[in-house]
Parts: sequence; C-alpha cells; structure tokens
Amino acid sequence: MNYRIIKTKQKKKSSAFRFFKNLSATNWIILVNVLVYISILILIVNEVNFVDYFALKPADILQGKYLWTLISHMFTHVMFLHLFVNMLSLFFIGNFIEKIIGKKRFIPFYLIAGLIAGLASVFLSALIGDSSFFGTSLSMPSVGASGALFAVAGLMMLLIPDLPLYVMFIPIPIKAKFAIPGILIFFAVLSAFSGLPVGNTAHFGGLIVGLIYGIYLRKKYSNKVRMLNKIFIH
Repeated sequence: MNYRIIKTKQKKKSSAFRFFKNLSATNWIILVNVLVYISILILIVNEVNFVDYFALKPADILQGKYLWTLISHMFTHVMFLHLFVNMLSLFFIGNFIEKIIGKKRFIPFYLIAGLIAGLASVFLSALIGDSSFFGTSLSMPSVGASGALFAVAGLMMLLIPDLPLYVMFIPIPIKAKFAIPGILIFFAVLSAFSGLPVGNTAHFGGLIVGLIYGIYLRKKYSNKVRMLNKIFIH
C-alpha cells in the first residue's frame, strides 16, 4: 500500500517535471511575462513603485542607472490587453519560428533583439527628445515585448516572405512581407495622430534585428530556406 502511494506521487512529480521540461522557449517566455504581470498587479495593489525597477526609462539609462531594465522591460506589461495581444502574437509567431531555427538559437536571438530595441529607443530619445511619431521620450517609461516580437516577425518575413498571415480584424490573409511592415506603419500613424504612447522606435529596432538575422540565415542555409518556402507556400 505504501509502495503504491509513493509510486503514484513519483508519477505525478515526473509528469509535472516532463511538462515544464517539454515547454518550448517561446512558452517559457510567455510564462515569465504572465508571472511578471501578476507581480506588477500585486505591487500596484500594495502601492509599491515598480516603474524604476521594471520599466525602461531612457533618462535613467543615459545616467547609468537601472541598467537591468534594458532586459526587464521586455517582460513587463501593465495593461492586460497589452499583455494578451503581445503574448497571443508571440505564441503563434514565436513557436513557429522556434521550430525553424531551434531553441538554442531562439533564446539569445529574442533577448538580444529586445535589448537592441530598447537601446534604439534610448538613443533616439536622446537625439530627438519627445516624439509621438517615433514613440520616444527621455522621461516616459516604456514596457512590453513588442520590440523583441517585431524581431521575430521580421525574421519570419525574411525566411518565408509569402507566408499568409491573418492580421487583427482583417478577414483575409496577407503575405508576411506586406503584413509586418503594414503593422509597423499602422502603429506609427496611430500614435502620431492619436498621441498614444507607442514604442515605434523599439518596434523598428527589433524589426531591423530580425531582418539582419534573416539575411544571415538565408545566405548560410539557402537550400533549407528554399525548402521551407516550398513546404509552407503552395
């Protein structure tokens, strides 16, 4: 009897271990984003200032303060809708690209892309100051996975440019090579006319990282890229 109980507990433990072990890098990133979001909610309820420790503020970075926010900001969301849209997009695009390039490449690519997207926002904020079109501000903190997400989307656009994608509320699929730049332009125009704080510079910085890495992979693995396009494009 005791043996059976121990054996059952071991099975439950091993099955839980296998579940987390088998999670893709993309799903781990999503899980971290969700956990950080819950932590932020707890801090807000307890009236604890979290901005300096999670959000990216260009003025602080330029002064050499809170440098870790160059990484932490890409896992931080304050609004549920922001989190939901980013994580839903990452779930489909990220898992798709991760299967193509592999987990070992995907993790550093994602982190470096988010870092460079954040640095682009910092440096352009220092150059031009506040701009709703570019989404720059020295004093306004920024959060979100969008910069890294646009890098993943940019990589997909280079590897499989004719891949049909469904964008937001548009009922017909649009080729990746048109959809990704279209989304970037849409956000830039939206923020310019509405004044909404959208990190367009971070989006563009991330997209450039994805395009550069895509060019590298297309040249190094040209045969595999051609095979991918034959598989996904009929």
